[in-house]
Amino acid sequence: MKVIVGLGNPGSQYSETRHNVGFLLVDLLAEVHKLQFRSKFQGLLADGYVEGERLLLLKPQTFMNLSGRSVIELIHFYKVAQENILIVQDDMDLPLGKLRLRDQGGSGGHNGIKSIQAELGSEKIWRLKMGVGRPPKDWDSARYVLAPFAEGELELLDGALERAEKAVYLWIKGETERAMNLYHR
Repeated sequence: MKVIVGLGNPGSQYSETRHNVGFLLVDLLAEVHKLQFRSKFQGLLADGYVEGERLLLLKPQTFMNLSGRSVIELIHFYKVAQENILIVQDDMDLPLGKLRLRDQGGSGGHNGIKSIQAELGSEKIWRLKMGVGRPPKDWDSARYVLAPFAEGELELLDGALERAEKAVYLWIKGETERAMNLYHR
């Protein structure tokens, strides 16, 4: 069993924001594989088979800063090993459209990751970081990640989501080195 957790904030006012790229990718995967979400584990959960593997998709509905609560409930219920969980997050240290797949590391100041790591008691968890770029000089970080993508950024976002989807399939199959080599650009 594999679990992909997309990070984001619930509510229509956040749906197309930089902070919700995790939700966007999980929604794309659910749509492609015709999986339906239902409320469970303080989140929205979809369940199905992808690449021959049972796959759970989770969108915590606890708001970003408490994402770990939803993730830890799922882990305890299904007894999922940490190495079988992939967190999809936004990353301001990467330019928009860039991806990074990592199997461990600090939170980088990301509150959703901080919450998950605190609940797990470990920094060793797979993450797919999706670049959203840096805020303009006169914006603070919170305002930036909670703002919608600009019209001119949507093409880069669509390309990143396509590449992220392909990277996820490789991760599901255990081809993590290949995913890193192909999609770290």
